[in-house]
Amino acid sequence: MRSDIHPAYGPVVFRDRAAGFAFLTRSTLVSRPDAATVEWEDGEVYPVVDVEISSASHPFYTGNVRIVDTAGRVERFRRRYEQRGAR
Repeated sequence: MRSDIHPAYGPVVFRDRAAGFAFLTRSTLVSRPDAATVEWEDGEVYPVVDVEISSASHPFYTGNVRIVDTAGRVERFRRRYEQRGAR
């Protein structure tokens, strides 16, 4: 394997701020030098990557289904097909 062509692979904490959930894993994501760090349960300090959705907050894994109605699309759909059914 050639040297200096692969990204650095090291420990990173992924934090889901919405669910208050974090987990330690290894990743090739490179944090900025001024990026946030966190002291983990083992006493070591690791870089942090904040994510919007993880398995702790995703509806598929939690079983919480959310219906998002953007700009009345459901109502517009119902009106359109009610008119066709009346013919």
